[in-house]
Amino acid sequence: MRASEQDGTYPRPLLRRERWHSLDGVWDFAYDDDGAGERDAWFARDGAGVFDRRITVPFPPEAPASGIGETAPHRVVWYRRRIPHETLAAAGGERALVHFGAVDHRAKVWLDGRLVAEHVGGQTPFTADVTGALRPGADEHVLVVRAEDDPADLAQPRGKQDWQDRPHAVWYERTTGIWQTVWTETVTAQHVTDLAWIPDPARGVVAEVTLAEVPAAPLSVDVVLSHGDEVLARSTTEVCTPRSRIDLVIPALRNGIDREDLLWSPERPTLIDARVTVRDAAASAVLDTVDSYVGLRSAGVGHGAFLLNDRPYYVRSVLNQGYRTDTLIANAGTGELRREVELIKAMGFNAVRVHQKAEDPRFLYWADRLGLLVWGETAAAYEFGTEAVELLTREWLDLVRRDRSHPSVVTWVPINESWGASDIPHDPAQRHYSLALANLTRALDPTRPVLSNEGWEHTDSDILGVHDYSADPEELTRRYGDAAAFDAVLAGPGPQGRALAVTRRQRDRYASGDAPLMITEFGGLSLRADEDDFSYTRTSSDTQYAALLGDLFAALRDSGIVAGFCYTQFMDTAQETNGLLFPDGSPKLPLETIRRIVTGEKDGASTPAG
Repeated sequence: MRASEQDGTYPRPLLRRERWHSLDGVWDFAYDDDGAGERDAWFARDGAGVFDRRITVPFPPEAPASGIGETAPHRVVWYRRRIPHETLAAAGGERALVHFGAVDHRAKVWLDGRLVAEHVGGQTPFTADVTGALRPGADEHVLVVRAEDDPADLAQPRGKQDWQDRPHAVWYERTTGIWQTVWTETVTAQHVTDLAWIPDPARGVVAEVTLAEVPAAPLSVDVVLSHGDEVLARSTTEVCTPRSRIDLVIPALRNGIDREDLLWSPERPTLIDARVTVRDAAASAVLDTVDSYVGLRSAGVGHGAFLLNDRPYYVRSVLNQGYRTDTLIANAGTGELRREVELIKAMGFNAVRVHQKAEDPRFLYWADRLGLLVWGETAAAYEFGTEAVELLTREWLDLVRRDRSHPSVVTWVPINESWGASDIPHDPAQRHYSLALANLTRALDPTRPVLSNEGWEHTDSDILGVHDYSADPEELTRRYGDAAAFDAVLAGPGPQGRALAVTRRQRDRYASGDAPLMITEFGGLSLRADEDDFSYTRTSSDTQYAALLGDLFAALRDSGIVAGFCYTQFMDTAQETNGLLFPDGSPKLPLETIRRIVTGEKDGASTPAG
């Protein structure tokens, strides 16, 4: 199926197969506040007297959509689901797999009483091969999941999940257990487990293919790239190892004029369809076929600008918390994710910063398909130490691997506002941590800009992101109006009282144009908010709100040195009422008005930024 024909329901958009089955829906559920479940072997029991509740997966128990909606802290929860045998049937050497999109935070999985998987990391996917646990002759099988999520463990990456009993300031309800799709596949023993694409818009693309096993005999890997009915490239490679790199040259890219039709951008989000087939080299028998897609584009920085396809590109971004009223950190499905991308674009933004979480891959699919730049971020821990460093680093690297082939993802942000590393200016260990995360990210993916920190206290960022919630447009102009004005800000404590650059290298990179300036959080205006709500600046009428919003955007857009901005925020979230939309998704101003404010359009003509 072509990328443009997908409905976005498949949970893993970049590695798709025809045969799959969703396990989302009603499961048995139980709290385990005494920690007795493993000792009493809940994974081996019929559920009577133990699994006393029902929950709708993939919504966390704290979310109203789960059917439970209980927000009190519970450290351990259990799930149980009966699965018909035909759903997991594996014949002739096939493997039955159960995939988990995300389970917060530590998970154990049993099938028919046998442990089949363990995983740590609340945002990263994992797979249980349940083939060896299937009871012969059984009409159905029992899948059990135990999830542990300590609300008091500050070393555990949690992002905007509150560590206090009740949400406060800019932190929200917790998420425990399953919060992304659970689904099954039946595959051959030898199959593709990972597929990555490295585009080169001037030449073609490199495919990185990972197989489940070391080949016992040579295999053939066929890769076909096509656009519409036209085959752009075709390759057959004999492989004898589980990992291979396949270089695909696209002849159509040689024509610099025609090349433009194949490049991906928000204005023209062209996707190249890809099919990978694994065959027995001797018998030509097909072992596995997967569908994917590629976006041909480059992302970088230079000359004081963000570069998309080697050209300066002004970034108009909005911060999206990714929390929803009924589902919290989860979502109501692919339709809701598509509508969010469409709304962001309709408001005049060309980018989104998904804040303090790794969003569902289907959101990235819609960003790829509809054309929206994404800044990839992760959930922060809130203390520094060996455990925190290990947990976040492992989870972050897994997320980069998960999302690195999405053309929409153009920037990596492993740390925000020194959360989890609060003493970067003074503690060499924390400074090394910031530098190490940035450099590890560059080692895994050298094709995108990386921020060593976001907002302040940069150590070696490719973009100098600054957070500034001033409600005075003239003050923004005094700070960012020209290079001399910002030089004074850079030399001082910064707009939020924190140094912006804590290394000479970072200051030199900005001065040379190798780290462009962006105001990556600003605004935070609320409209007729209640006293108990959180906002950076309150307005009391539509007129006051629209006027101040327009003046803040104009002040940044008129700067000759600001390469882009990110407005806080997309939608009101819980008690944080900084959104351009109310919690139900309705806009606080007409969408056309918001678009004119964001883009500077006047009478249909766009005013160039900078």
